[in-house]
Amino acid sequence: MIERLKDIRIWIGLLIVAAAGVASVLLIDRVIMPAYTNYNQGLTVPDVTRLSIDDARVLLETQGLRHEVIDYRANEAYPADYVIDQSPAASMIVKPNRKIYLTVNSSVTPMVRVPDVTNLSLRNATIQLQNHGLQPGNITYVSSRFKNSVMSQSLTPGRQVIKGATVDLTVSDGLGMRQVEIPDIVGLRLSDAQRKLREVGLRVGSIQFRGSAEIEPNYVLGYSPDESPTVFEGETIDLIISELPAAREEREAGAVIIDSTEIARPPQPEFERDSEPGPYSRQDSEFERRQDSEFERRQDSGFERRQDSGFEPHQDIDPDTDSGTSLNNGKQPHNRL
Repeated sequence: MIERLKDIRIWIGLLIVAAAGVASVLLIDRVIMPAYTNYNQGLTVPDVTRLSIDDARVLLETQGLRHEVIDYRANEAYPADYVIDQSPAASMIVKPNRKIYLTVNSSVTPMVRVPDVTNLSLRNATIQLQNHGLQPGNITYVSSRFKNSVMSQSLTPGRQVIKGATVDLTVSDGLGMRQVEIPDIVGLRLSDAQRKLREVGLRVGSIQFRGSAEIEPNYVLGYSPDESPTVFEGETIDLIISELPAAREEREAGAVIIDSTEIARPPQPEFERDSEPGPYSRQDSEFERRQDSEFERRQDSGFERRQDSGFEPHQDIDPDTDSGTSLNNGKQPHNRL
């Protein structure tokens, strides 16, 4: 009987402990944590960029938020001591009394020292540059056995440069320690040849086009170096590609236009002219000048024949037939003094 009572007391104690634990969890979850984290409460972050740091501080404090300046950068688009970036961004919902991190435009261009990132991995070099306020620029790969290792950098280590400058890196591709056989690419299309070269770890260098009437365009005619069937992995192969012959391109180039202004002007008549401007003008075309010259020549010829006969009929001279049509309707021609 006594042992049974002890068992009951043990079970009752366990139930009390379990109930106390459940109550504690509910108290923390429903009362303590919501009060601590401001549950169901939120504020909209205002946009404080393009504001001075003083105006941004006043606006954030009015909204029930705090602020902290984490970085100064030089940006010509903003005045000095103006906010150029913020985190969290504007319009986001945050808890009351949340801290907003600001980046402010510096009145003086900040300078940083360039770190030495050679012999580091590309990932570590990128982290080092960013920690010093620099950015990795163009990355060029060269053949070397240590893959993704930085071989050189564009800016000298220890040099003072503007914060935010870019540093170009030369990185190893892990190739160059073993020899590979050059695939048979002669007679292949350019795209197929490039693919085969990349598959064996070779690079495509310069591409030279050569006219060929027997082979269709964009086919491989040859490559260099071709002295040995094997080269080191990562080497560059220059290609010679077929194209249409140059003679065909010349025939399809179109007609050649000759400028008529280069043709010599015809000689002017030798007889004396009046003081008025003559029929020649720089704007006249060659065809018009030749017509005028022919008309005057025929007039002069008809005038000389009339002088030899002693009289001159009043006629209109046809410049094409060199014959005249009398205007006196068959009357006796009169002498012209």
